[in-house]
Amino acid sequence: METREGQRAIWASGDYRTVGAQFLLASELLTEALDLRANERLLDVATGTGNLALAAARRAAAVTALDLVPDLLGHARRRADAEGLAVAFHEGDAEDLPFPDSSFDVVTSAFGVMFARNQERAAAELMRVCRPGGRIGLATWTPESYMGRMLELNTRYVPVPEGTHPPTRWGTREGLAELFGSGTGIHATPRTLRWRFPSPAEHAQVWADVYGPTATTMDALGEEGRAALVGDLLALAEELNTDTTGALLLPLDYLEVVISL
Repeated sequence: METREGQRAIWASGDYRTVGAQFLLASELLTEALDLRANERLLDVATGTGNLALAAARRAAAVTALDLVPDLLGHARRRADAEGLAVAFHEGDAEDLPFPDSSFDVVTSAFGVMFARNQERAAAELMRVCRPGGRIGLATWTPESYMGRMLELNTRYVPVPEGTHPPTRWGTREGLAELFGSGTGIHATPRTLRWRFPSPAEHAQVWADVYGPTATTMDALGEEGRAALVGDLLALAEELNTDTTGALLLPLDYLEVVISL
């Protein structure tokens, strides 16, 4: 299992600012699905560049945001400052949240906490800091989506330890029931983002450079392996491309999850 420093290094590699900008809509939609109210105390876990934290702050929530990577937090702070939004940012680990029990009305994570090393511990931490009667909101990649298949592709080149659960466990109803308990009220809605790029080939090469898990995999390979991985990324993008003009229109399927405690 990866160490905390290993996780930090993965997400500090590449350029998640470029990636996160593609996922803005999912955070806006999730805040609406949560029926977020002014002054509710909200914690955004693994906030990355702050998409969901800022979406919640725009809706007048009292927002706290946490991430493991200082550079991502710095970018999120600059975005909040640019919009004049009040967000309390903290460096920290999703598996060991530095907050007392029942501190928040709403706890969220958009494409973040699903990458925790210990999934059971991370889910337990989300529930611990959320008050009874509160809500947990998640946006999670599904196994069949481009993102799910791309993440699985990485493991073909750099295998993970046997018994490791894939991040996309969080993108299935069965996985969510295992992590949060079948007695919780779990409402999962399939949604789709769409990524536009000048061409599948340009996407494949840029993706290998900017997305942390893929960039880390590339760094672990030799020249032949890197070329093969980019070729597989290209083939996957071409398979799922819905554009017929030579450009790329890539559906990104995910689950929008609201859990009532």
